[in-house]
Parts: sequence; structure tokens; C-alpha cells
Amino acid sequence: MLLIEIWAIFVCLVGACVGSFLNVVIWRLPRGESIAFPPSHCPKCGKGIHGYDNIPILSWLILRGRCRNCRVRISPRYIVIEALTAMLFLGVFWAYYVWDIREGMGTFEESWWVYASHITLLTGLLALSIIDIETFHVPLELCWFISLVGLVCATVSPAPELLPTISPAMSMACVGAAVGLIISWVLQKRGVLIPSFIDAEPYREGDETNADEKHKVAITADSGVNPRKEMVRELIYLAPAIFGAIVGYHLCTGCVIPPAFWQDGHVQGFFGALCGYLVGGLWIWGIRILGTFGFGKEAMGLGDVHILAAAGAVCGWIVPTIAFFVAPVAGLVWALYLAIGKGQRELPYGPWLSVGVAVVMLGYDWIWRWFELYLEVAGMK
Repeated sequence: MLLIEIWAIFVCLVGACVGSFLNVVIWRLPRGESIAFPPSHCPKCGKGIHGYDNIPILSWLILRGRCRNCRVRISPRYIVIEALTAMLFLGVFWAYYVWDIREGMGTFEESWWVYASHITLLTGLLALSIIDIETFHVPLELCWFISLVGLVCATVSPAPELLPTISPAMSMACVGAAVGLIISWVLQKRGVLIPSFIDAEPYREGDETNADEKHKVAITADSGVNPRKEMVRELIYLAPAIFGAIVGYHLCTGCVIPPAFWQDGHVQGFFGALCGYLVGGLWIWGIRILGTFGFGKEAMGLGDVHILAAAGAVCGWIVPTIAFFVAPVAGLVWALYLAIGKGQRELPYGPWLSVGVAVVMLGYDWIWRWFELYLEVAGMK
């Protein structure tokens, strides 16, 4: 138990430091600034922040929430995010290794790669949710980073009890789909494929004269851009991936790759994460295309596609699939709150997807047991 407590203190301290970095990401990323240069500084006077004034949580308390140089007020959000991230690191650690809410985790020394990928997902979702709420924009760089961490961790330290494995045929289909997406991305970069909604202009919500007011994109047929035609562009973009998935799936029957290759844990981990990435993104992208065709306006944002894709890369295909259906429940609760309390603004869908992913990832075992019980009662198992 003493070792557990030592690790708990360690991850809590690391979490506070990560929270300090998240503050930098949340402030700079939407403004197009580098998150590495220049070093931490006061946004008001530009004075660099010394190391002794940059200690997570403690420095804000010691300075009483003010810059040491110009005495301008430092937002309480900084200490809140640092404390929240530290609690998140500690809470997930305690839930996994003390309460054992996820079967198959073992000890921290055995599964710290899994913990690292899961906590990266949760802290990344926290940061992008705050950015999405403030700007109605999902920073894709964060989603790509989470996805990369998920793929690397699943490959280096596979956990078959926690990451669903897939068949060789599905693995080849995922390879074909991934190759197709890369081809489409290259063609778009070369100007052969035109991005959707490239001519659309964003509008500001609320006071348009306020330079700090955040905006969101609301595309309808009245804006001069036909959303249904834009979805045709996205279908063309997805065509190589769809074709590649079909070809990869059918080629697997004549594949000469030895069976031992597919049984390797590292290989299964990689393909499990890749499948999760593709399936997670497909859920939202499919609804985006179908909803836009059906209602004549942009149904879902592409940023939401990347959120669920990142969740799939970390957790496999089952978690984003269930989270896709859980997220609307969280959004409905907020909608009811808006209906009761006037003057509150609506929120983008990204935070609700993040809530859905967090709930399903942490409560996966309980949800799965409930689902199996339902199948037994329904006579389907």
C-alpha cells in the first residue's frame, strides 16, 4: 500500500505540472501562438515569469493571483485548471489501481502505458473542451496528439483485456482505409480535392463589436453555400478510404502473411487502436453527412469527428461507439437547464462528446456487465 501512495503522490504532482502546461495550450493554441516559444510570460506587461513564480497552484496562491511585475490580476482559471488536472491524474490512478474499476489493469508498473494513454485522452479532452466552449473551434492538433499517443501506447505495450482486438480481415480493411485517407489528404494539399465549406464565412455570436467575443460557424443554405453540395465534396474525399477498406478486406483471404503475425500482441494493439480511430471518426462523419443531406445545414463539425477518432485510438472501437449514444444525454441535460434558466448560452457539441467518452471509458466494465445482463434477460445470450 505504501508503494501505491508514493505513486499517487507522484502522479498528482505530475498532474499539476501538466495542468500548468494546459493553461499555456488553452491560451495560445486558439491564438495561433507557439506553445513552446516564448517562455511563460505575463500577457499584460510581457515580463518573463521566473521559475519560482511558475510553481503549479502554489505560485498563484503566494502571489495572491497577481503578476509580480505589473500587479495585474491573474485569472483564477489558472489555478482551477492546475488543481483540476492534478485531481484528474490522482482520481484516475485511484480508480484504476485502488478501486479496480477496470479489470485487467494489474499494477501501475505493469500497465502505466495504458494509464498514460487514458490520462492523455482525458486531459486533452479537458483542454479542447474549454477551447471549444470559448471559441466554438476544436483544435485538431490536440486531437492528433492524443491519437498518436494512443497508437504508440497500444503498439508498445498492448493490453488485450482493455483494447478490443480485431480480425485479420478487419485489420487489412483498416489499412486500406488509412491509405485511402492519406491519398485524399495528399490530393487536397496539392489542390486536386477542394475542402468543403471553403467559401463559407463565420459569423460572430452576440456582440459583434467586441473583439474578444468568440464565434462559431453556422452554415445554412441561406449563407450562399449549399451544404448538400459541400457534402458531395466530403464523400469524394472519403471515396479512396471506402474503396481501400473494401479492397483490403477482400485481399485478406488471399493474404500470404503468416498467422503468427496477426497473433503478435504488438500487432494486435496497433490494429486495435487504428480500428478505433477509424470507427470513432466514422460515427460522427457519417451523421455529419447524412444529417446535412437531410436538413440542409451543417449537422456536425469536423472537429467532433477528430474528438471521437482520438478516443477510439486510445480505447478501441467500442468506447467511442457507446460514447456516441451517451453524449446526447449529457447535451439534453444542459438543454433542459437552458430551458429552465434564462440567459444561458448554448454550448458546442465537443464538450458533450468529451463527457460521453470519459463516462464510458471509466465505467466501461459496469456498462458492459449491464449490457450482458440485458442480453440475458432479452434471451439473446
